[in-house]
Amino acid sequence: MLRTSMAGELTYKDSGVDTRRAAAFVGDIGAHVKRTQQQRQLFGAFGLFAALYDLSDYKAPVLVTGCDGVGTKLELLLKHDMLEVAGKDLVAMSVNDIITTGGDPLMFLDYLGIAKLDEAKLVRLIAGMCDYLESCGCILAGGETAEMPGIVPEDVVELSGFCIGAAEKPDLIDPTTVEVGDVLVGFHSDSFHANGFSLVRRVLASRPGEFSEEEEKAMLAPTRLYYDVVKEIREAGVTPKAYAHITGGGLPENLERLFQGKGADLTIPHWDNAVCQKVLESVDAEDRFHTFNMGIGWVAIVSPDEVDKILSAGPGGVALGTVREGDGVTVKVAS
Repeated sequence: MLRTSMAGELTYKDSGVDTRRAAAFVGDIGAHVKRTQQQRQLFGAFGLFAALYDLSDYKAPVLVTGCDGVGTKLELLLKHDMLEVAGKDLVAMSVNDIITTGGDPLMFLDYLGIAKLDEAKLVRLIAGMCDYLESCGCILAGGETAEMPGIVPEDVVELSGFCIGAAEKPDLIDPTTVEVGDVLVGFHSDSFHANGFSLVRRVLASRPGEFSEEEEKAMLAPTRLYYDVVKEIREAGVTPKAYAHITGGGLPENLERLFQGKGADLTIPHWDNAVCQKVLESVDAEDRFHTFNMGIGWVAIVSPDEVDKILSAGPGGVALGTVREGDGVTVKVAS
C-alpha cells in the first residue's frame, strides 16, 4: 500500500540560514548606527523596509548617488584581519565620489554577503564604516546582510557600498567651466587606497618572503576620506571648478574625464611611502601612473587667483600643473 509522507521537518536554519540571528544582529549594531545620526537624522525609524530623509532644508536640492566596493584589496585585509579598514574603505570609495560634485553625503547603505552569520566580524566591519560616516555626518541608513551558504566561500565577505547625497543646484561643481590656465592642486593619499590591488597581489606573489607582515599591513592603510579637505576649502571661500577622486586609472584617466579638448602636464612630488615604493620597483614605469594614485588621491582645479587660498585651506595641498590646450594628461615625478 502506498504511504503518504509526513509533513516536512526541514527548517531554513538547517539549510545554513538563520533569520532569527540576522534579525537580532540589527539590534547589536544599534550603538554604531546612533553614532552616525549626530549631525543628521533619518525621517522615520531605522530598520524599516526603506530609509527616508527629509530634504526640506534644501531650497533646490539635486540628488547625488554613488556605489563602489573594496575590490581585491579585500583578500589582503581578510588575511591580516583588518576588518575595520575594509569598512572605512567601503565608505570612502563612495563618499569621496559624492563630494566631487559639491554635494553633502547624507545616507549610506551597505551590502554584506557571507556564508554564515558571524556577528563579531560584521560588527567590526560596521564599526569601521561608522568611524568614517560619523566624521562626515553621513547616516548609516540601512543595508543588507545576506547569508549565502554554498555561494560565498566560508572565509570571504562580499562588500558593496551605496551613498546618497544632495546639493543645492547653484552650489554644484561644474567641470565644464574648466579653462586653459586653471591650476590643478593635489592632496596626498595615505597608500594605494582601494585600487590596483590585483597588481599589488601579483607583485607579492612574484616576490615571496620579501614583504614582512608589517609592510603588508602598512600598504593596507584605509582610503583617505577627503571630506575634511573639501570642508576646509569651502570654509575658505574657494569654489573649485572641478574635483577628481583618484582611483583606478590613476591621475591621467581620472582627470581626462573632466577635460573637453584640453589636457595637462603634471609634476607630482616623490611619494614618500617606503612600502609603496617597494611595490613600484616591480611595476612598469609607465603603467604605474595608470594604475595607482602615486601619492595624490584628490585633485581640485581652481582659477589661478585662488591657488594661494586653496593651498592654505586644505591639508597637504600642492600645485601640480596647469590646464593646457590639447588632449591628454602626462605625469612625471619631481626630480
